[in-house]
Amino acid sequence: MKKTVVITGANRGIGLAMAEVFKSQGHLVYALCRNSSEELNKLGVHVITDIDVATTQGIKNMRKALSGIGIDILVCNAGILRDESLADINLETIREQFEVNALAPLNIVDTLQCNLNLDGKVAMITSRMGSIADNESGGRYGYRMSKAALNAAAMSLSKDLYSQDIAVGIYHPGYVQTEMVNNNGDISANEAAVKIVDLIHGLTLKETGVFKHSNGQVLPW
Repeated sequence: MKKTVVITGANRGIGLAMAEVFKSQGHLVYALCRNSSEELNKLGVHVITDIDVATTQGIKNMRKALSGIGIDILVCNAGILRDESLADINLETIREQFEVNALAPLNIVDTLQCNLNLDGKVAMITSRMGSIADNESGGRYGYRMSKAALNAAAMSLSKDLYSQDIAVGIYHPGYVQTEMVNNNGDISANEAAVKIVDLIHGLTLKETGVFKHSNGQVLPW
């Protein structure tokens, strides 16, 4: 069945790859981003630009562009990574990551709540670096803290949206070869996207609020 899919941060990396996968499956894709890319323009999806998810204007632009559109799958993918250590704490970059990685996805879901169709799905692209139990190396304070906050928000959303038959998936894509990590990584964006899209399609209310690796492994909080 053809679905209407909305993806944030869709101009590159995992977001772009997911847009391509959903489009190849015959779904109607709305790709949201601040600025488009040549690769995104070639996909033949609906590209919506000027969507800075961390700003009031960006959220207004999103609401206007998607007005009256019923959404079956909402993928909150936009995110940023900065690097702080205990020897070099930068509260500004930590706040920036909270705004983009944690507060923005919650604001997006809240703003588009009326657009979500019955039996719809929300997918949060998070990171196992947001796992407290899995932290073995320290550092990356802003990224770890913001992704842990995102996980907490996603769990609350899974409870609050349950009565609307809307399931929430919380997904770590893996160590993906994207610009965010200077193209280091052990899995391509396309491979990660295929796995996450499969998980989204298989998501039901029975597994709403479960934190998963793209390989299907349940991750610790």
